[in-house]
Amino acid sequence: MWSSSHHNPVFLLQNSQARLETLAHDADFLARYDGVIRAFDAYLANEGSWFKKAHPDFKGAIAYFSAEFGVHNSLRIYSGGLGILAGDHCKTASDLGVPLVGVGFMYPQGYGQQRISSDGWQQNVFEHIDWNNSPVRPRLSPAGERFIIDIGWGSWKLRVAVWEVVVGRMRLYLMDTNVEGNSIPDREISGRLYGGDKTMRLRQEIVLGIGGVRVLRALNVPAAVFHANEGHCSFLFLELARERVGAGRSFKEAVLDISSSTVFTTHTPVEAGHDVFDEQLVAEYFKTYLTELGLSQDQFLDFGRVGGESGWNMTALALKLSGRRNAVSRRHGIVSRHMWSKLWPGVPEEKAPIAHVTNGVHLATWVQQDLAWTFTKYLGEDWWDKQDDAALWSRVAAIPDDELWMVHQRNKEEWFKVLRSRARNRWISGYADSSQVLAQGSLLDSSALTVGFARRFASYKRANLILHDLSRLKALLLDQWRPLQIVFAGKAHPADDLGKALIQQIYRLAKDPAFGGRIVFVEDYDMHVARYFVQGCDLWLNNPLAPLEACGTSGEKAAVNGVPSLSVLDGWWEEGYNGNNGWAIGACGGRGSGEDADAADAKDIYESLEKNIIPLYYDQGPDRVPRGWVKVMKESIRSVAPQFGGNRMVKEYVDKLYAPAEALVKI
Repeated sequence: MWSSSHHNPVFLLQNSQARLETLAHDADFLARYDGVIRAFDAYLANEGSWFKKAHPDFKGAIAYFSAEFGVHNSLRIYSGGLGILAGDHCKTASDLGVPLVGVGFMYPQGYGQQRISSDGWQQNVFEHIDWNNSPVRPRLSPAGERFIIDIGWGSWKLRVAVWEVVVGRMRLYLMDTNVEGNSIPDREISGRLYGGDKTMRLRQEIVLGIGGVRVLRALNVPAAVFHANEGHCSFLFLELARERVGAGRSFKEAVLDISSSTVFTTHTPVEAGHDVFDEQLVAEYFKTYLTELGLSQDQFLDFGRVGGESGWNMTALALKLSGRRNAVSRRHGIVSRHMWSKLWPGVPEEKAPIAHVTNGVHLATWVQQDLAWTFTKYLGEDWWDKQDDAALWSRVAAIPDDELWMVHQRNKEEWFKVLRSRARNRWISGYADSSQVLAQGSLLDSSALTVGFARRFASYKRANLILHDLSRLKALLLDQWRPLQIVFAGKAHPADDLGKALIQQIYRLAKDPAFGGRIVFVEDYDMHVARYFVQGCDLWLNNPLAPLEACGTSGEKAAVNGVPSLSVLDGWWEEGYNGNNGWAIGACGGRGSGEDADAADAKDIYESLEKNIIPLYYDQGPDRVPRGWVKVMKESIRSVAPQFGGNRMVKEYVDKLYAPAEALVKI
């Protein structure tokens, strides 16, 4: 049941009454249960946490706003990297004792599930989430009633209910507009993640930013610092300014005041990734609100303008009003300062006030359990608490080659088992024909070098780059003695037909008998499948068009499981690659765009595979352990775990962005 429910503890508990009653009389189980509860109670007590020791005088909470949160696969209110990052940020903050609260949406239909038709075209399926089998609960008022507040203004009356998700020591407050008294269109505001047209998106972002602040006030959360995770949340800065204007300050004074308590993180160097709305649409929704700010319509609209461009830009709004701003990798910081330098005329581009904090991943979520036990055995019982200590990870060298390889091989077998089970269930359910069952991984060979590619299918991520020379690739796939196999996964945005066409191209090859089942496409990639992917594949492939990779945390998750990367030197890999922990494609910063650049990068991939990667993987002695490959695995773990773990990331946010802001705030 644990496996079939995709590791959903709520479902498991609600459907295991007989088993639980039996266990209630099992002395060994009860002793184990008591030990777990004692450990969890000690965790919740938050005594001796890093944050309390490092920042004993910090008062109040840090309000972390995000359009999506990927906390666990049992709560499908995320789409991809942004949400997973937000979830890892929250879980790491809990571990470190950081007083973080999350603010977002409770989407009853979540993000579309992916089905691939027989001809390879992505279909988007939206199913209502069963709240009874999800780790959420309605927030109640002191009187025991649903907590509902009105967040509208002028003639717009909009009510939101609040749901609560407990994530260790921290809380997520998630808004829901499907409330009695709201109009039918207003009820749909929180219906789907990134759903609807531009008007719906604007309404969602108004509720997220402005409504989110008002919810925190109504809940009496003493927020000292406000952090907007991407431009979707930018209206929160206007709401903070409106509060101060209402208290008697001028708008200019209000902006100066909120700058001391606000943080904004930009996540994308891709122009299309920044929300831009028609100015007249914005003006229509804010015509009453802007009078509360004491601004004319033109003054108000100017905060969302970028010189020489049309429309109201949400990222520009956040960059102009926030006090501290950051990109999510060193390279992304350079790119972001170039992109947005026009907002600070007269300031040299390299001095534009956008810093960087490179993303990291929550190790407890992504490190496979058997491997974690191996770390405990050779690194020490306290490695969880010292995971950003580089010296500790040097002990990885002490793990015997055969032991590390055996753990990885078990992870690989388990991954293939999950893929076969999913393919079988699709077939039984009537969602797939026999050729689709083969295309989804039924013929995978656990002894073959297996490459994983799992990304959002946007054109700049170049999912089909390795298909550039099919005859050359085919020779690698069908090599009798040293075969290669590639497993693809990922979703295209529901409105992105170019991304769907890329999926179709790969899917048709996966169904083609000429490739022998060694190209696979796994549908409906989510957190649950992602864990098996990053733990079970042998090599992680990442080849976006540089410098358009903001960070790319999937490679980090793979690396801490001993899976090296073959990647473009962009995002995190530019910082993480050291020549011994994986392989690089192209030069730092990329070769640019166009057919010639794609051909050169594809050539790098083929040559790395042919000359270095495949020979090293198959150089196995009588015990079938590829010791040269295991050496790369160890270096991958040693070099990546401390530098790109969530602990390092969140500590940087606290030390560089949260604590300096809070020091200037009077709660």
